[in-house]
Amino acid sequence: MKAKLIKWKKKLIHTLKRIKKEHLIRQYISNNKLFITYVLICVISSTILRYTTMHLLENYLSFKPILADAAIVVLVGAFGYLLKPKNRFTYYLVFTILFLAICMINSIYYTFYTSFASVSMLSLVHYIAAVGDAVVENVIQPKDLVYILGPIILILVHLKLKKTNYYKKVEVKSERKRKTFKTLIAGAVLLVLFTIRLSALDISRFAKQWNREYVVMKFGIYVYQLNDIIISVQPKLNSLFGYDKAMKEFKEYFADAKKSPENKYSNIFKNKNVLVIHAESIQTNLFDLSFNGQDVVPNLKRIASEGMFFSNFYPQVSVGTSSDSELTFTTSLLPTQSGTAFVSYFDRTYNAIPNILNDKGYFTFSMHANTADFWNRRAMYNHLGYQKFYSKSDYEVTPETTIGLGLSDKEFFKQSMTKLNDINEKYDKWYGLMIMLSNHTPFSDVEHYGNYEVNMKENITKEDGTVEEVVHPYMENKKLGNYFKSAHYADEAIGELFNELEENKLLDNTVVIIYGDHDARLSRSDYDYMYNYDKTTDSKLDSDSPDYKEYDSYQYELGRKVPFIIWTKDMKGTDLNMEVKDVMGMYDVMPTLGNMFDFYNKYQLGHDIFDIGSKNIVVFPTGNWVTNKVYYNSQKEEYLSLDGSAISEEEINKNSEYATKTINVSNNTIVYDLIERLKEEKNMLKYKEGN
Repeated sequence: MKAKLIKWKKKLIHTLKRIKKEHLIRQYISNNKLFITYVLICVISSTILRYTTMHLLENYLSFKPILADAAIVVLVGAFGYLLKPKNRFTYYLVFTILFLAICMINSIYYTFYTSFASVSMLSLVHYIAAVGDAVVENVIQPKDLVYILGPIILILVHLKLKKTNYYKKVEVKSERKRKTFKTLIAGAVLLVLFTIRLSALDISRFAKQWNREYVVMKFGIYVYQLNDIIISVQPKLNSLFGYDKAMKEFKEYFADAKKSPENKYSNIFKNKNVLVIHAESIQTNLFDLSFNGQDVVPNLKRIASEGMFFSNFYPQVSVGTSSDSELTFTTSLLPTQSGTAFVSYFDRTYNAIPNILNDKGYFTFSMHANTADFWNRRAMYNHLGYQKFYSKSDYEVTPETTIGLGLSDKEFFKQSMTKLNDINEKYDKWYGLMIMLSNHTPFSDVEHYGNYEVNMKENITKEDGTVEEVVHPYMENKKLGNYFKSAHYADEAIGELFNELEENKLLDNTVVIIYGDHDARLSRSDYDYMYNYDKTTDSKLDSDSPDYKEYDSYQYELGRKVPFIIWTKDMKGTDLNMEVKDVMGMYDVMPTLGNMFDFYNKYQLGHDIFDIGSKNIVVFPTGNWVTNKVYYNSQKEEYLSLDGSAISEEEINKNSEYATKTINVSNNTIVYDLIERLKEEKNMLKYKEGN
């Protein structure tokens, strides 16, 4: 073995000396200028993408993703050598445009969804038209257009080479296959060098692809996109592969599932009406904000103070945003790893709140003044169990009553009162969902939000003793400031709804539940500006200023909390009037409400918060998780202690393993329609036993 190593070492030294002596590197560059330009453009572009999206300065030049991207680009480029030199330009231009299109699309996509694009989302393209202004105004940025330069550079290099008669000099026909073979070998070597540097964790997450940011960070964008194409065809192959293993894990996961023991909140709302308000893009941090003494959301603050307020409540959405929150709220399942349940898996069997309450004699309905097919709600609602869906066609929508994407929230609530009164008169018990719309990105319909000001006013005493009010622009004309205005409008609409519900005596036997569906999808830099505003210069403080307040990625992630409120008339001052500070996720809603309203779903991922309390863990679709003690970022493999205590590696590993298992079981439950398939198995078993 030692002799072989010595032999290889001597051979390597000889090769390096030969390269140096014969100037082979210089020759290679001289004879392969177009190919090298193509490779550099594609690899540099993928590196720029990692830098401008994830902002991980210590990682964007990481060797692994650069190796992976380079390997793919070189392997694809190798086949260009089979063409005549004068025809290679077209080949490399086509693939340069393709690779840079991948970068550009993902750059735009990441801005809006904080994730990377998936082929499985192609079925959702027709939904973009309804939010086109949001894409143009709130998503496309100068950083997304840098990739246009790549093809231009390649064209300029080509023209220069053509002008110098380069293509007639570089090679003869006999060299084409040899160059192709050598380039393929070079690409394979790069791929091997990349592969041997991978850890078991890297390979595991690559195979599952549910943590897209991690995959891009470790494997590069081109390998990610290739793997995504393979993963995205998974729904089409469900009946052929993986079912047995998925069913086995499903049965094991829920084998010991049972209704939580009774507590002081068990059955307290049994047989009461339920009105759920889906508060679009409302975040919990709004509750602590005011401008010039005026709260951003005074009505929600009041309602929370009178009811049961869950102040550490997290959404668990993926790319399906609002539809994901509806899924998790009503089924206690997480979003799927590819596509969205509402579009890709709408025809599955779900143990959803409406389905369960239907069996208990409730009339169940949903109200949303958008088109019925947006996010495929019309089809999905049939499988969730809603008996009636009041959509855009059931409302009168005019230009005067429109804000942003559709009917204004105030008009939506106003027109819904007649429907609610009719339902209340006709049915003894009902469960209804009202989905708000006005507070939807891009928050640009400012002239319709009212007169709420997000500036900064202060009184200055002049030398003559008189007092002058000075107004600093602060958040005016900023995206985040516009969001505050929009949220204030939505809060006013909720206040008016409560007044109308009271006037129509609809609150007497009704539990009102309010939840924010997800955060506002605004960037960390927007908050950085707000917390570091310098009124003297009307700009952001420099990071080296002694008054600068760091707003890091952990504060940003933890700041994505949304409100969850349970409210009934005359709750104020009772045992139910409380703030629940234990960490809670959207998937904990169903079991918590189930305990209060006397229903149960065996296949729920979450827990009754009043049973599990401080032991709860919230798992996010990315693989991140949070408890009362710690927030763990699976992409960075880092954690933040929330109470100052040390966290053992054993606890991190245990919770991470639980998160992975929960994500997989949830995904398989939906993808393989396991609830329905298990019913079929049981029915078949009963049939055999009966015969």
